[in-house]
Amino acid sequence: MIAVSTDKKLVLEVKRLHAGFGILEVVRDVSINVEEKKVVALIGPSGCGKSTFIRCLNRLHEEVPTAFVRGEVILESENIYERGVDAVLVRRKIGMVFQKPNPFPAMSIYDNVASGLRLGGVRKRQVLDEAVERSLKHAFLWDEVKDKLKEPGTSLSGGQQQRLCIARALAVNPPILLMDEPTSALDPISTAKIEELMVELKKEVTIVIVTHNMQQAARISDYTAFFLLGERVEFDHTKVLFTNPKDKRTEQYITGRFG
Repeated sequence: MIAVSTDKKLVLEVKRLHAGFGILEVVRDVSINVEEKKVVALIGPSGCGKSTFIRCLNRLHEEVPTAFVRGEVILESENIYERGVDAVLVRRKIGMVFQKPNPFPAMSIYDNVASGLRLGGVRKRQVLDEAVERSLKHAFLWDEVKDKLKEPGTSLSGGQQQRLCIARALAVNPPILLMDEPTSALDPISTAKIEELMVELKKEVTIVIVTHNMQQAARISDYTAFFLLGERVEFDHTKVLFTNPKDKRTEQYITGRFG
């Protein structure tokens, strides 16, 4: 049973989602409700379908040849997979940060953050300036880069580049932010900064994060879902799932017996 309080607003409802490639089914009949302004962590061993699942939430999965999706992902009372729904508009509402920092190499720090707004038709310099500053502040990066906004985004350290990518995603004001292993390529200090950032961001944005680090899930998330072999085995408040799991497989995973 999905553990979600009835008095909380849901921003995303996933109903009986199946996904995969060709004849290979990677995600099997997964349902999850995501509350507004919460952090939801997805944990489980490698190859269990977490990354495929999260890419289905903003229709990135369908960009892969032979990919398929069945089921519903409800955003603002609309199934994003209904015919006629614009995938580009979906991705403006559900941003994505990937495992490895990927600032646009030919762009400055400023232009990296402003790129999504410009694609959306924003041209007024004052609007762009305010959005860039706001987004970099939200990403805890403004003080470090405010005097070098014209320098390439790739000139920053790995941790700074990841926060730049977060700022870029935040610039278009998405209500939901997806993060696929956002700290796995970072050092411990940069990881701590990203975790601190996520805790602060959930005051304004809903976050769904894939992580192999169970300690990270325990530290930053409000809810945790455990995936195994493409299925959502258990989904509950993080504290409950880690201290009193209802499924034996969950207990075996979090106690290190496999995975």
